[in-house]
Amino acid sequence: MLCTLACASASAQIDEATRAKRETRKNMVVREWNTDPRTKTRWLDRVTTYDALGRKIEEIEYTKIGQKWRETYEYGEDDRISKDVLYNERDKVVLVRKYEYNPDGSKKKQFNYAPNGKLETVKVFEYATSY
Repeated sequence: MLCTLACASASAQIDEATRAKRETRKNMVVREWNTDPRTKTRWLDRVTTYDALGRKIEEIEYTKIGQKWRETYEYGEDDRISKDVLYNERDKVVLVRKYEYNPDGSKKKQFNYAPNGKLETVKVFEYATSY
């Protein structure tokens, strides 16, 4: 993968802790398993997949009988999540979220879209310190 000056600048905006986590997760797939203590039956609970840059790109939650939901993540030039898509147990899109960020990297707005692309709601993030 080629990294332009914009890519290098964007990764500089990600904090050290995030960068360190991503370094250890490059191309990783994490599988979580559940076991019924009575029957000793084991089933896949969750699978999380990371890309070559260590960013989470997909998460799937399971029940004993199959997929419960799936979520995919896309990243913008600033190396932050720009869009995530939530799928149901039948792998049909149920929600699309797009994000805007403040200059400091905190979330500014979240736009929630229906599967047909219609904007349903806009969530605005407000940050305040308590005294």
